Amino acid sequence: MKEHGFGIVGAGVIGALHAEATGLVPGARLAAVTDVVPESAKELAGRYGCTAEPDLAALLARPDVDVVSVCVPSGLHAEVAAMAAAAGKHLVIEKPIDVTLEAADRLIAAADAAGVTMTVISQHRFDTGLDELRRLLDSGALGTLLLGEASTKWYRTQGYYDSAHWRGTWAMDGGSLMNQGVHYVDLLRWCMGPVAEVTAVCATQAHRVEVEDTALAVVRFASGALATIVSSTAVYPGFSQRLEITGTEGTVVVEDGRIVLRALRSGPPGPGEPAGPAGQADAAAYAGGIDPASHAAQIADLLGAIDQGRQPSVTAQSARDTLEIVCAVYESAHSGRTVVLQA
Repeated sequence: MKEHGFGIVGAGVIGALHAEATGLVPGARLAAVTDVVPESAKELAGRYGCTAEPDLAALLARPDVDVVSVCVPSGLHAEVAAMAAAAGKHLVIEKPIDVTLEAADRLIAAADAAGVTMTVISQHRFDTGLDELRRLLDSGALGTLLLGEASTKWYRTQGYYDSAHWRGTWAMDGGSLMNQGVHYVDLLRWCMGPVAEVTAVCATQAHRVEVEDTALAVVRFASGALATIVSSTAVYPGFSQRLEITGTEGTVVVEDGRIVLRALRSGPPGPGEPAGPAGQADAAAYAGGIDPASHAAQIADLLGAIDQGRQPSVTAQSARDTLEIVCAVYESAHSGRTVVLQA
């Protein structure tokens, strides 16, 4: 297996998770990290035995770095990743791809022009429960899909938002749906297909931030199926993320990546698994609660795509499709009208 050298841009909470996940992937070696706060880069580099580079240009100049993990605030994803693509580096982008469709399109164009391979983190697609649900859907075991639900009811303190100047801003972060709920929006679309229209309301109820901390949406899919999306960081004490998919032949419920209910007409219910811990309150605790194995699985898939000359399982276009849904929720909430997505 070819060895791939990784560089991480952004040495915060998510950067540390990427460092841990990279260490779990055969054929991946963490070569360097950089951050606008040099002390953060040095601390992370010391923990994982790599080099702390003084800036992005220095990291991109390293010939032993051929993959860059972009772990900066969301509103900087396209800017940083486009520079890495221009330097010929393959890309792992933390979710979301960026906070605007215009930025996402610029990044996709830059990666295509440079001929590099890019994936955007949607690690829950690699969870065991989602893998099984995907197989059930592909086999037709659920029949014609009718109804879905994606629920993220977490709790974040005001201290979480106050921990960094960019948190809770439209320009750099987005609200509860863009930041916390986006994973299960991605899973909903992955399971149920393209979205035709979105009707939504949003509110800021429990935090001093410029973005929403609660979002509700009704979604109609191109297939005619319906779904609801709920996302909040104001639900104390925080609960498991939940995905529910119903078809004419049964229902499957996933909580925190595990199937907790499988009810199919074709046979007896399969065993469920206990859900993981509910969403924690603060940024450090939250990151500590993420199992790096699913990130590692997605990184391994990217390396396979690079070596085999194929597309990764989670493409940049699929990340854009998810972002389009989130943006449609915000547009609908702002305008008070249903937003129709282009086919």
